[in-house]
Amino acid sequence: MKRLLIFLSLFVFLLLSCDKEDKIDEEDSPEERIIDRNYDFGKGSIPRNVLESYLSRAIDQGNFCQPPSGDPEFQENLRMLQNIGAKFIGRAAFVWTPDRPDDEHFEIVTEKARQAHNADPDFLLQCCIFEAVFKSDNELTNYGVDQIKIPDFVFEEFDLPIQERNFDYEAMLYQDGVFKNHWVQGASIPDITQLETQMYFYYRAVRYINAGFEGIHFGQIELMAKNDKDFQVWKGLLDRIREYAVKNARRGTIICDAHVPSGGIVLDNDSLLLDFHSFPQRPQEICGSPYECFLRIGFIDAFYKRSKGGVTPSGWSCESLPYLVGFDNSGASNPGVCGQEPKYWPWGWDEISWFAHCDSSYRNYWLEYAWDWIEKNDPNGFLEMPGYATIAADPIPRKEGGLIWTYRINKKSEACPDGFGQEETAKMIWQNN
Repeated sequence: MKRLLIFLSLFVFLLLSCDKEDKIDEEDSPEERIIDRNYDFGKGSIPRNVLESYLSRAIDQGNFCQPPSGDPEFQENLRMLQNIGAKFIGRAAFVWTPDRPDDEHFEIVTEKARQAHNADPDFLLQCCIFEAVFKSDNELTNYGVDQIKIPDFVFEEFDLPIQERNFDYEAMLYQDGVFKNHWVQGASIPDITQLETQMYFYYRAVRYINAGFEGIHFGQIELMAKNDKDFQVWKGLLDRIREYAVKNARRGTIICDAHVPSGGIVLDNDSLLLDFHSFPQRPQEICGSPYECFLRIGFIDAFYKRSKGGVTPSGWSCESLPYLVGFDNSGASNPGVCGQEPKYWPWGWDEISWFAHCDSSYRNYWLEYAWDWIEKNDPNGFLEMPGYATIAADPIPRKEGGLIWTYRINKKSEACPDGFGQEETAKMIWQNN
């Protein structure tokens, strides 16, 4: 009996001595995530099971509909997407740094979207309207918003007299000068309360909807809302976009998301501004084990268990809105070194550059680990597979010379000599889930 009491006392001591941070990472009785898989939606709404069906097959496939190397690259990426079973094609079209006339951009993405939907009508193509506007004399290119003629439909939507003019870059900015030239000289974060910004965002949304896109990612939405504390301007703009989508989108619906470090935007009557949330993964370094990381609830601003709930734009309620976490790309500082600032750059890289610099076996391990960890610790979250993303923060030298500037999940082949080879791992994860 005495031995039993000693054993029980030791057990209780060890239990209480456990690191509190370790305990919150692993759920004792995690919810089981069961999805009634379906890809049908329309008439301005998307049921939760359909949304989760798409998020559980999401891949960040930047530039998919505007392939830098032309049609062969598009066809190879289309093959890969069909092979792994992708359905939500993230960041398939966008303009960050403008490098061509806007009409040319939309001609290209419209044709590629048509080809993609011919291959798989269930593809949900996402475009992006980011927190960046450029003027034509910016320090990187000779293109900008001031070269884009405002179509009549934009003036009509905002009940303004029709004019013959282009968008006004200066009229989109914060009038106190905050965030001006934030990105580079001539590239700023716009103020959503400026009518010119609303008109420009509406213009881009309409053109992407007309091109066949059914999702819009609005980037760091809160940076554009410093003067829109209750987000009523954003709500008004998204109402306009959704109303247009009901009548003109492929399936009468547009799915809107953004990065929301606050956990989400809840409006009056517990209504949610966005259809789902998104955020970076926030891997935490394991110093002493080169390039290794782990995920942890509560690390910096990690999104796990922080997605706010309410009534969605589609009308259903949730305690926590479904969300995506992906591989962020933002820069590098002291690459390969642990314990540096900022802490959200694992081993001194942004997340996708860190991932690309790991060896192939660890990249495969990470996708399986992250998928399982997120499902176990917060079933409302989904890992967005890394398909195509810039690693310009620290490009990787090729053995035969030159640099690899982009991570591609594709298996290495003649069609994709710079493939990083996680294609079959992603396929396996999805087939098992």
